[in-house]
Amino acid sequence: METKEIIAAAEEYIRLEQDQTFTDQVKELLEKKDYAELEERFYKTLDFGTGGIRGIIGGGYNRMNPYNIKKVSQGLANYINKAASGKKPSIVIAHDSRRCSRLFAETAASVFCGNGIKTYLFTSLRPTPELSYAVRQLGCISGVVVTASHNPAEYNGYKVYWDDGGQVVAPHDRLIISDVNSVKEVHAVPLDKAAEQGLFQLIDKEIDDKYIDMVTHCSLRPELLQKEGKNLRIVYTPLHGAGRVLVERSLSKLGISVITVPEQAEPDGEFPTVKFPNPEEASALDLSLKLGKKEKAALVMGTDPDSDRLGIAVPEGDEFRLITGNQLGSMLVYYILSTLKEQGKLTPETAIIKTIVTTELQRKIADSFGVKTYDVLTGCKNIASLIRAFETTGEKCVYGGEESYGFMVSTEVRDKDGVSAAVMTSEMALYNFTRGMNLLDYLNEIYMKYGYFKEAPFSKTFKGQSGSDKIKKLMENLRSAMPDTIGGVKVISSLDYKDGMELNGVHLDPSNVLQFRLADDSLVTARPSGTEPKIKFYISCHGEPGEDLAESMKKVAAKCDAIRADLEKYCL
Repeated sequence: METKEIIAAAEEYIRLEQDQTFTDQVKELLEKKDYAELEERFYKTLDFGTGGIRGIIGGGYNRMNPYNIKKVSQGLANYINKAASGKKPSIVIAHDSRRCSRLFAETAASVFCGNGIKTYLFTSLRPTPELSYAVRQLGCISGVVVTASHNPAEYNGYKVYWDDGGQVVAPHDRLIISDVNSVKEVHAVPLDKAAEQGLFQLIDKEIDDKYIDMVTHCSLRPELLQKEGKNLRIVYTPLHGAGRVLVERSLSKLGISVITVPEQAEPDGEFPTVKFPNPEEASALDLSLKLGKKEKAALVMGTDPDSDRLGIAVPEGDEFRLITGNQLGSMLVYYILSTLKEQGKLTPETAIIKTIVTTELQRKIADSFGVKTYDVLTGCKNIASLIRAFETTGEKCVYGGEESYGFMVSTEVRDKDGVSAAVMTSEMALYNFTRGMNLLDYLNEIYMKYGYFKEAPFSKTFKGQSGSDKIKKLMENLRSAMPDTIGGVKVISSLDYKDGMELNGVHLDPSNVLQFRLADDSLVTARPSGTEPKIKFYISCHGEPGEDLAESMKKVAAKCDAIRADLEKYCL
C-alpha cells in the first residue's frame, strides 16, 4: 500500500470505530508514523472464512475489534432473518477467557438485538461445547462463541454455529460470507434497552445443570465410577480457560475427585504460565506433569482455553508419556465399542465417524466389532453434519473424532467436546486401573490385537505470495506426476478430493487434498492449510497384529522416516 492509502484507511477506521481503546492504538501509530505496522493492520480486511473470523486483537481492518465484530454480526443477522422466513429467530452467545472476549460477546449481542433477534448470553465464560449444546436446548437458529481456541494470547476469534449445534457448513457458510461482505449499515441497541424489549436474556445455571447432566449420562459404567472413582488420582489443568468448573463438577458428580493445577486454575487471557495454551504442546502440560508426579496420578489431563480439545499423559515408569490425539481416539473407540458389546447394546445401526487424516486403526477396531466407519473431511463440523444426516437414516454415531485432539462421545454436542471426553477418558482409565493396568498398557493391548500404528504428521511453511505459489505448484506436481514410490514402497492408488466425491456413501465437498496408498498399506496425505502459509503432510504406517511390539515400533518408525525423507525432497 502507498503511504497515503494507509493513512486514508487508518483515518476512516478512526471515524467508524466507536471504541476509544482501539482508535487510540491507530492514532498513536499515525503520530509515530509507524507505517509498517499500520500497513499490517490495514492492507486487507480480516476475512470471514467458512466458520467465522480469527485474528490478532487491535485497531485496524485486519484485526479483531468491535468494528469487525459489528460488521460480521450484522451480516450474520441479515442471513438469520432471511433464513427465519418470518418466524422470530433467536441466537445464543458464549465466550472464553481471552482478552476482550466479554466486550466482543456483548458487542455482537447488541447487533443481534438491534436486528430483532432474541439473544441469549452466558453471564460469564463457558466452554465451546456448552455453546453447541445450548443452541439445540434453547431452540436457537444460530450460535456464536468468541474464542481463538488454542492460539496465543494476542489472538481472538468468532465462530458461528447453526441450528443443529454444529459449526456452519454449506450452503450456510457461503451465504453468510456473502451477507457479511455486503454489509453497508449496522443496527445495534444497548443491551439494557434490548432486555426491556424482551430481546436480551442472560443465562447460566439453567443450561449448566442440563449440560452437566448430559455429560455425566455419557458414562457407560456409572456404577464403577461411584464405587471405585475415589481411588483414581487425576491431575487436571484448564490452562487458564473455561473448562475448570464443568470438568470438576462432572467428575465430582460421578464420584471422582480432581486435583486441579493451582497456577492454571483461574481464567486468565494472558495465559501467563504457558507459551501456547494448547494441550497438544508438551510444554503446555509441564506444570500438570510436575504435579502428576508429586501426586502419583494415574492420569494427567488438560483442556484448551475454550475446552473443546483434550490432551492427556499417562505414567511410564517415573515419568509421564504424552498420548497423541490418534492414540487417545483409538482407545476411546475400543473402550466404547467393547463396553457396548459387553452390555449387549451394539446394533446394526451403530457407527463411528472419523476424518480422512485420522488413523486407520480406528477403522480396524470398528470392523472387528462389525461397526461401520464413515470418513469425512477434516474438521468436527463435518462430523456434526453427518450426525445430522443420521437423524434421517436412523444410524447412531457412538464416537466421532479427529487427530487434532478433538473427540465427540455424545451426539448432544455437535462439536468436539473436551469436557465429555475428559469424563469418558477418566472412566476408561478407572476401568483399566481396576484391571491392574494404566492407559499405556491399554494402548499396547490394542496394538498387539490390531497391529502397531504410528502417525507422523509434519508441515512445511512457505511465507508470502511466493510461498503461496510454491504450495500451489507442489500440489500441481503431485497431481500431474504421481510418484511411483514413496519411501521406497510402491504407490498402488491415489484419491484426489479437489472435485469432491462419494466415499462410503457420504458426499464430500471439493477439498484441496491428495491421498496415496502404498503397497504395504501405508497412507500418505498432502493438504495445504486453509488458514496458514503451510502445506501439511500426514503419514500413517503400521505393523502386523501379534508382532513383537518393540520390533514393530522400530520397523514402522523406519517406514515413516523414509516416507518423510521422500516428501521433504518434493518441498525443496
